[in-house]
Amino acid sequence: MNRTTLRRTAALVGSVALLAGCGATVQQPAPGEAAPVVVDNCGEQISYPPPQRAVAYDMSSTEKMFALGLADRMRGVVMPSTADPAVQRSPYLDDYRSVELLSTDVLSREVVIGAKADWVLAGWNSGFSEARGITPHLLAEVGIRSYQHTESCFNYGARPVQVPPLEALYTDLRQIGTIFQVPDRAEALVADLQKRAEALQQHRPAGDPARVFLYDSGTDQPFTSGAQAAPNAIISLAGGRNVFDGLNQRWTTVGWEDVVESAPEVIVVVDYGDRPVADKIAFLKSHPPLASSPAVQRGQFYVLDYGQAVSGPRNIEGAEQFASYLRSIGR
Repeated sequence: MNRTTLRRTAALVGSVALLAGCGATVQQPAPGEAAPVVVDNCGEQISYPPPQRAVAYDMSSTEKMFALGLADRMRGVVMPSTADPAVQRSPYLDDYRSVELLSTDVLSREVVIGAKADWVLAGWNSGFSEARGITPHLLAEVGIRSYQHTESCFNYGARPVQVPPLEALYTDLRQIGTIFQVPDRAEALVADLQKRAEALQQHRPAGDPARVFLYDSGTDQPFTSGAQAAPNAIISLAGGRNVFDGLNQRWTTVGWEDVVESAPEVIVVVDYGDRPVADKIAFLKSHPPLASSPAVQRGQFYVLDYGQAVSGPRNIEGAEQFASYLRSIGR
């Protein structure tokens, strides 16, 4: 994967048609340089020379890079300490160990600039942030290009871009593949994910889907997934229905009264390091408003790994495993 500039240029020439199909345009390179590409990210046309010192934030970004075989093009990762238990369970653990951990805190300009990064991958409000002073535009001022997860474009700018979660994932994989000039890898990966998603759709059980409440965190108010985040697609593909699929939001807080009214038959609990998953389930079982819900009465709790819950290459795996669980309880 450490190609010379000449080899990258030759490979790019052979891939022009494929890049055009991804909505990218190829710019003419200076003599001896690989050609930049232009892709549409969150409604903005951005020119990307092939990155050599990429920084990824959190598991969503990092595992998209790893799934495309790009660990050797990464300067490092910024991974909040709360994600570490999920990292240790990841099938990409060897890749994680091969890339420098730059910080266990939130993404910051200081870390990115200190790492001499030339490209940053993160989500809006889950990495990039006006409040913390690290935005694509501010990084561009110091010569660092950025790419935002398509799912997070829903919350970005004056004209948000709304794309269904799985299509957002496929878009990211293709466009990251385009930026790093490995479009063949991206197409092969997307084709596999799409094939598996189609198989799940074809085997959805007949009848009303199981009512599913996804619980991430929160005691006073639960934090959950609306229609625009990956768990909504995971639950649907598996044969269930997210009880908050009517909320045109990504991750959001709701009221316990709304959860109770939805009468969930299954509660999916995200295994994230903010709190042990066993403690989350114990809280839900003991929370008086939920006592009469079918999920609590039947003890139907399902643990979803954090690496599967965020937008990334393991979303389909998460749906496949949850589908098996629903079949096991007769749903």
